[in-house]
Amino acid sequence: MPQYVVGQIDIGKRVDKFICEKAEISRSLCKDCFEKGIVTVNGNVVKQSYVLKENDVIFMDEIELEEYEIIPEDLNLEYVYDDLDLCVVNKPSGMVVHPAPGAMEHTLVHGLLYDLKDSLSGINGVMRPGIVHRIDKDTSGLLVVAKNDFAHEGLSNQLQAHSMKREYIALVNGVIPNDLGRINAPIGRDPIDRMKMAVVKDGKEAVTNFKVLKRFKDKTLVICKLETGRTHQIRVHFKYIGYPLVGDPLYGTRKVIGDNGQFLHAQTLGFIHPRTNEYLEFSSKLPKYFEDYIKQLEDEMK
Repeated sequence: MPQYVVGQIDIGKRVDKFICEKAEISRSLCKDCFEKGIVTVNGNVVKQSYVLKENDVIFMDEIELEEYEIIPEDLNLEYVYDDLDLCVVNKPSGMVVHPAPGAMEHTLVHGLLYDLKDSLSGINGVMRPGIVHRIDKDTSGLLVVAKNDFAHEGLSNQLQAHSMKREYIALVNGVIPNDLGRINAPIGRDPIDRMKMAVVKDGKEAVTNFKVLKRFKDKTLVICKLETGRTHQIRVHFKYIGYPLVGDPLYGTRKVIGDNGQFLHAQTLGFIHPRTNEYLEFSSKLPKYFEDYIKQLEDEMK
């Protein structure tokens, strides 16, 4: 259940506008939430026009999406591998993986349904067909998609056993002095802002290994290898050690260029094929905006 505490910057704002911004949902969906009474302020159901006061505590129940119909869309997805059991897709930055409040169209699932029709596993239900794992909206890179339940179970088992190879390229603020690092810090919901994750005592185990690839004047390019797959893991861990990702709108200091969000790319993905037992590994080039910014940083060093 998302929880928000109203700070000084939001005093005097209508609660419906506040919810739209924080939960990233449309006005019509926000209206439905109030009509269903799933939004409360200080424990009380309120009208959409309620004016916020400092330290108001807002609770919002999870939005049920079972009745939502996913209409397939041609999103020109890029596939780097495809067979009868699974495929590997290169997700662009800015695309949400599956439908959720605030992202009811143009998701990866919409594109998969257009391209693959009914050839997707059903283990995760109608809202997340074929989805074995996720990456954030503004994170680009590789995802494996299951076309049947057999493949889905085999891939999920590898994820749970931490045997799937996942390497990310990240650009962080600040110059990291060490060439190698290991961040072992548990992650859970931020107790203050429920839309965020944070390093917390009672969180789930989270381990990120990293290696410095290049240092710039005030930034560092690193490659990260995940041992676990917690929500926002890399973003939370690097903020925790004092080097938040460049451009991260949620955990960073400020946006640096455009609207691309955090500079994070899922570059390498490796796993054992559930049916053939063959090890497969795939790599993806950095998006052009990422490469261009790295070139800009390199030029500044000359």
